[in-house]
Amino acid sequence: MKTNIAHIDLDCFFVSVERISNPSLTGKPVVVGGNAEGRGVVASASYEARKYGVRSAMSTAQALRLCPHLIVVHGHHSEYSSYSNRLYKRMLDIAPIVERASIDEMYLDFTGCESLFKNDLPGYMIELQQIVLKEFNLPCTIALASNKLVAKIAANQVKPNGVTFIPHGAEENYLAPLPIGVIPGVGKKTEELLKRNGFQIVEDLQKVNPKSLQNLLGINGDWIYKASHGIGSSQLEVEHTAKSISKVETFPKDISETAELEKILHELVQSVSCSLRDKSWKASVITVKYRTSDFKTYSKQRKTEPTNFDPDIFDIAKSMLGQLHDGKRKVRLIGVGLSDFVSDSQLSPDLFSNTEKQDSAMKALDSLRKKFGDDAIKIG
Repeated sequence: MKTNIAHIDLDCFFVSVERISNPSLTGKPVVVGGNAEGRGVVASASYEARKYGVRSAMSTAQALRLCPHLIVVHGHHSEYSSYSNRLYKRMLDIAPIVERASIDEMYLDFTGCESLFKNDLPGYMIELQQIVLKEFNLPCTIALASNKLVAKIAANQVKPNGVTFIPHGAEENYLAPLPIGVIPGVGKKTEELLKRNGFQIVEDLQKVNPKSLQNLLGINGDWIYKASHGIGSSQLEVEHTAKSISKVETFPKDISETAELEKILHELVQSVSCSLRDKSWKASVITVKYRTSDFKTYSKQRKTEPTNFDPDIFDIAKSMLGQLHDGKRKVRLIGVGLSDFVSDSQLSPDLFSNTEKQDSAMKALDSLRKKFGDDAIKIG
């Protein structure tokens, strides 16, 4: 299975949060940092400040010498943590597995979830960037690739406010023309040593015998050689896995016809069920969300025997929709959510054997849908 890892990097995060509470800072050279009179350092610099050579970890005094009209904000670190925590929780609504690499960086694992996003994950990255901006007022850069290493490097190349996708199999060619300093682990001293030995761009590292890099850099040489070829980990270190998988659809025009709502609900059920099967999960709780044209939101929830079988889930979801919709209300959004997961390995052998053929058939259908599209085959 092809892995799909997205890297989200919040652009000049601390400054961005300060601009939310003080919009007058927008468009101006700003840093979050300590006092210039003491040993204060810059924790975050706006891109307007970076044009003057101001950088993170630079002393505040030096930053002011480079940019005399620089605005120094002392920062509100509890606010930064709050925004980071809320964004992390929101990302768990979108991707099954999320790794918070730092306060302003996250990795999202979309592997096996392609059908949830119309089999267009690269296109969804643009929508994801807008979700972060609209819901949190935070600009960000997003890169999608086969692993964390390539995603992080790619994000750094399109900052700020960029979105990019490195196709599977294109990692080596993508990295080849970049300077060697883009590789994580190639610090200033290592970069200088490599350049003295004739390495300028990543392609130079790709062509060399790996043993010569090991002789030059020791154990770090093996890592740098593999990294130059785009070989990296796709395993995320997680605090939590997603507590639910959901899919919602907002309509361009309000809908009141029950049959049309049920058709859309069926498509949503198909998507979330496919995602469950990709993870070998079954859900014990099904939720239907329903929002009317006057923005009133209603929901129903029901417990069930663990399942990821489309017809079973749809029957329950359809019943709950019938309780919410009277056939007259104008509806602007419906959604379906699955939660309270168990894995196949957690089910009793008797229960699992009863559904094994059913699961195999559904996974075969999932393969056809992924190959030929969601409309290729449907269950009545």
